Amino acid sequence: MEELVKQRALNLLGMATAARKLISGEEQVIQSIQRQKGNLVICTKDCSANTVKKIKNKCEYYEIPFVQQFETDELSLAIGKRRSIVLVDDRGFTKSLLKMKGFNDMNE
Repeated sequence: MEELVKQRALNLLGMATAARKLISGEEQVIQSIQRQKGNLVICTKDCSANTVKKIKNKCEYYEIPFVQQFETDELSLAIGKRRSIVLVDDRGFTKSLLKMKGFNDMNE
């Protein structure tokens, strides 16, 4: 079931990209967080510890949910760009992602 949830989440991120509701890249994500624009930050599991700490601290300060999921290759394939950090800028996509059973606690 986890693989199905993972694939569904990646498909949603691809749709969010097509709808221009996804911000990607470390600097753009940080700027958007500081402007309090965005509903969910997703960072890949293989992202550097320093980057994860910086983004996670910003998310906690600005009260934006933070999830560490996927591998960089998986996320990059889903959104069409090589990225390890994305910000979902739409309540509907965020709600759908967070509502998925097991999204927050997937191990793969």
